[in-house]
Amino acid sequence: MTGRELVVLGTASQAPTRHRNHNGYLLRWDGDGFLFDPGEGTQRQLLLAGVASSAISRLCVTHFHGDHCLGVPGVVQRLSLDRVAHPVHAHFPASGRPYFERLRHASVFRDVADLREEPIERDGTVAVTANWTLEARRLDHGVEAFGYRLVEPNGRRFLPDRLARYGIAGQDVGRLQRAGFLEVDGRTVGLEEVSVPRCGQRFAFVMDTRLCDAVYALADGVDMLVIESTFLDEDAALAASYGHLTARHAGAVAAAGGVRRLVLTHFSQRYPDPARFHAEAAAEFDGEIVVAQDLMRVPVRHDGRSELLVSAVG
Repeated sequence: MTGRELVVLGTASQAPTRHRNHNGYLLRWDGDGFLFDPGEGTQRQLLLAGVASSAISRLCVTHFHGDHCLGVPGVVQRLSLDRVAHPVHAHFPASGRPYFERLRHASVFRDVADLREEPIERDGTVAVTANWTLEARRLDHGVEAFGYRLVEPNGRRFLPDRLARYGIAGQDVGRLQRAGFLEVDGRTVGLEEVSVPRCGQRFAFVMDTRLCDAVYALADGVDMLVIESTFLDEDAALAASYGHLTARHAGAVAAAGGVRRLVLTHFSQRYPDPARFHAEAAAEFDGEIVVAQDLMRVPVRHDGRSELLVSAVG
């Protein structure tokens, strides 16, 4: 399946609730699937969300607190059970390698999946393809933690009316894109004549951390920022002591970075009213704010617009 959307699998923090599972977020990005921080119960949440294990191509763990990684054993074993044919790359802090090994081999199973461990040693590029670059930056938490940033290179968007004017269609469009020009009826048509510049989209994923330079760097200019807002501002001191952000912090980060849409998540069970998170973030950020719910889907359109769909699954 192609397309771009965030599938929210869980939105709780340390303790799940009756309505919020532990963390879990699947970002569909065209033909790739980035599974971030699969907490306990992620395998079942994938089932409820209608997402097959074959949709996962990258497993990205920010750190090894349980609510961000206890779903790894089930996901890894499901990859083998379903005989997922493609490689799945696993990114996680290198200091947590012993924990990942224990999670990966938590019980006896027939291990046939091609799971490739790629521990993160330092800030910088984690993976590169022709379509995107995955970056990581070290956050400020009680244990080593990294945030992730996905960057699509800039490109060009074809104009259908211009293509039609020159009679360019089908495979000729691809040839034009690759070569930068095309001979049509004795005339050379340049790529710039039938297209306009298109800014590549950017996505950032920020979990457990205090405010730090890395948070702002990850969020800078992104189309979608998924960020923890474990606490409300009334408990800002508690947030700092535990290495977390508040909803107001998240809003301020989004405003400073020119974020297009802000997705708040990772909520403490102490707050029964999610509307308060929206209100606090909105006091700092006047853009689009989504208070995440389990099994919510947030599509990301190529033209930069998004719409919000809430699953009917209870």
